Amino acid sequence: MSDSTPADQFFDAAIGLLQRVRDEEAENIEAAGTLLADTVAADGRLFAFGAGHSSLAAQDIVYRAGGLALMNLLAVPGAVGVDVMPATLGSALERVDGLASVVLDSSPLRDGDALVIISLSGRNALPVEMAMSARALGVKVIGVTSVAYASETTSRHSSGTYLKDHCDVVLDSKIAIGDAELTLDTIPAPFAPASTVVTSALLQAVMATAAASLATRGIEPPLLRSGNVDGGHDWNRRVFETYGDRIFYRQ
Repeated sequence: MSDSTPADQFFDAAIGLLQRVRDEEAENIEAAGTLLADTVAADGRLFAFGAGHSSLAAQDIVYRAGGLALMNLLAVPGAVGVDVMPATLGSALERVDGLASVVLDSSPLRDGDALVIISLSGRNALPVEMAMSARALGVKVIGVTSVAYASETTSRHSSGTYLKDHCDVVLDSKIAIGDAELTLDTIPAPFAPASTVVTSALLQAVMATAAASLATRGIEPPLLRSGNVDGGHDWNRRVFETYGDRIFYRQ
């Protein structure tokens, strides 16, 4: 019998998933990073969207020290995070047909931009429609999802398709159906989700790839510095002045 604690088991599970995405998604990570770098080099803008807890990984790459200043959050009122009351409303909004199109119509997204869409299941109407509508605008789409859901669940979009079916690049987080890594005989439900850890790591790997790709082309990546280090605010102010027309979270 193993003497490992639940904490040990969770860390082992998370590390195992991180090793899988590092090894199995390396080509897709490179492709996604290159796509973002191509967009920046062509004067395009970058956006990220995630609903519910998937929004955590989207927010992690927006206005982030060490991250690309050009990454903007595409927000859907009531669907970003769990601050909406009741929290279950956010889950319900993900299943509403037509919502994504309305959001995109009032967003700054345009032909030549890139959009990262994060949805663990990839089955709800909101992320599927958002990917479809964004591509129709000429926007490149990077989807971050667990591909396993497409073979073990039913799509909630009228097309019967999933997020993964409408992306230029797909990053598979390898998260198992249900997003819970641990079980115990004494606990009736599986527990300890790892999707946030893995998805955030995947996206930071993509961002690192994008920054390095820009540098190899002789383009200085528009990176932000921490405001908590000396000179950080002055650095960021210069970045904002240079790229202000492509940064929307300051308006």
